[in-house]
Amino acid sequence: MLVSQGVDAALAGVLGLLIGSFLNVVIYRLPKMLEQQWAAECASLNGGEAPAAERFNLMVPHSRCQQCGHAIRWYENIPVLSYLVLRGKCSSCRTPISLRYPLVELVTAALFAWSVWHMPGQSGSLAWCGFAAALLALALIDWDTTLLPDDITLPLLWAGLLASIAGFTGVSLTNAVWGAVAGYTSLWAVYWLFKLTTGKEGMGYGDFKLFAAFGAWFGWQALVPIILMASVIGVIIGLALKFNSGLREGGYVPFGPFLAGAGFTAMLFGPDAILRVIGL
Repeated sequence: MLVSQGVDAALAGVLGLLIGSFLNVVIYRLPKMLEQQWAAECASLNGGEAPAAERFNLMVPHSRCQQCGHAIRWYENIPVLSYLVLRGKCSSCRTPISLRYPLVELVTAALFAWSVWHMPGQSGSLAWCGFAAALLALALIDWDTTLLPDDITLPLLWAGLLASIAGFTGVSLTNAVWGAVAGYTSLWAVYWLFKLTTGKEGMGYGDFKLFAAFGAWFGWQALVPIILMASVIGVIIGLALKFNSGLREGGYVPFGPFLAGAGFTAMLFGPDAILRVIGL
């Protein structure tokens, strides 16, 4: 039994490497796709036409070196292995390749292997693999661009409700629905209270939707532990960035990555463990 489970986890890890490679594409391209879409919509509203642009989506054009334009061959795009063989540099111009690419692949592989090892049932494991992949992509997109795209947050929310119906999460549909409602409205209320008090926006609407998705996946009871853990992670990372002069202009740090960190904590250890970690 354990041998079979180990084989399944190993295969899931391999799948995770491949999905992680695709997530790198999503993290880089999806914000740019949204920017093109918004530019086209703005031009249409102004009665003009958007400037002609090269076809750009998750599939085309083929991946290239951002420095020299070298087309990345299939054997240069094997997860982790190609990075090691190339010693972390473009094969053409020798420009360093970000270490984040293989790290995303490895983290995704580890999350997939963990899901298959710990979560009951093949379908349930795949559901949690999807949750982990979506959450990782959201965290890094938000960190890079301060965006939490609806293209990911809303499917994640609906997937949580469907996973509840299928029995993959151990959360009743009633608790999942109320979790989604409470997750959205709670941060919505905080947003408006902060804005009316200070005149500033403390977070974006994507944070509401991501928190609603957590409510759907973990139930309304998990929302307080998750938001507390997100706040703790935010304080720790915020202080680290401040002392290392890593804060962006204006001192703004997106909240989505901290929410994602709390979501991963709830996935790996359970919401109750969060309360124990922070001493409550």
